Amino acid sequence: QVQLVESGGGLVQAGGSLRLSCASSGSIFVFYAMGWYRQAPGKQRELVANVTSGANRNYADSVKGRFTISRDAAKNTVYLRMNSLKPEDTAVYYCAARRSTNGSWSWGQGTQVTVSS
Repeated sequence: QVQLVESGGGLVQAGGSLRLSCASSGSIFVFYAMGWYRQAPGKQRELVANVTSGANRNYADSVKGRFTISRDAAKNTVYLRMNSLKPEDTAVYYCAARRSTNGSWSWGQGTQVTVSS
């Protein structure tokens, strides 16, 4: 079972930046897609951004132009660069990956991002 470990969350002022990292315990080539989801208190978990094995990137409308997802296969790591952060970006951010062979999902434990106004 591949494990995903997130890091990089924290407290930042509005307008600031953070970079989240998601390190896989195994090769990321086994995944069809990897991405970031977030869940704010009282809200459903939502997709923030993902990147496929074909390097296609998708972003939620609310983060387009501010967030950038990237991956480093050599490090088995996916990143989420978050710029121009807003208080409404406050949430627990989860890394997720979907296996190519059977479509199963792996999830990280989550990292808290708090943006103060």
